[in-house]
Amino acid sequence: MSDFLQIRDVSKSFGEVHALRNVTLDVHQGECLAVVGESGSGKSTLANILLGVFGPSGGSLHFRGAPLPARRTLEHRRAIQLVQQNPLSSLNPKRSVGASVRLGLDVYGIGSRRERDARVGQILEEVGLPAEYRRRSPTALSGGQRQRVAIARALACGADLIVLDEPTSALDVLVQARVLRLLNDLRPARGLTYLFITHDLSVVRNIADRVAVFKSGELVECASTDEIFLNPQRNYTRELIGAVPVVTQEEVALRDRLSKQDFP
Repeated sequence: MSDFLQIRDVSKSFGEVHALRNVTLDVHQGECLAVVGESGSGKSTLANILLGVFGPSGGSLHFRGAPLPARRTLEHRRAIQLVQQNPLSSLNPKRSVGASVRLGLDVYGIGSRRERDARVGQILEEVGLPAEYRRRSPTALSGGQRQRVAIARALACGADLIVLDEPTSALDVLVQARVLRLLNDLRPARGLTYLFITHDLSVVRNIADRVAVFKSGELVECASTDEIFLNPQRNYTRELIGAVPVVTQEEVALRDRLSKQDFP
């Protein structure tokens, strides 16, 4: 559905700094759209506008066919959830795992007390953690386990759109792969839509359907993941791909081919 999330001519300025410039972008229902670019490219600014942390300086947003207001309703907050980069800082160490996952259920008044307790155990098992982990402190878990708790917390309220802000960058490669596999499994099972913020194109290849490339607050290029990697249309995109660690001979050949091509 092209009207799941529509971003039209969105700009954001902080004084003299233009963090976003006339960004127009659609996010389709059920897809994973990766937003990539270097630090300062506008990725996090876009995420914060979607989450309602601050409003745009110009332009408009529509979610499920209706305007997305700067002052979000509880329903908007329930439907659009965030998974942050560092799960240790995003989880309150004074709260048990179960209390963290249950928090949204309490805030949005979902179910009875008994139903909420049952839901916490169910969602923990859904993200690959035993239900008894609800009694543990986040500080007693590994980085990968904490990120699973953060994902469970986002899912508990029945979110439709999940903004994933560098969700694997704080994890080692093996744990990163497991978390990506979990996200890939959850998306079709729950009918989720992801906006995946990252600077790491090697992660993008394993999860994204499309890629939106940002530079200095502007949308430079947006296409399917295959098109971005095999036939990038901009020099900046080519440079980002050139920085991805090469693993296979096919990737070596691709890098050599891209280095010999001219781009606008």
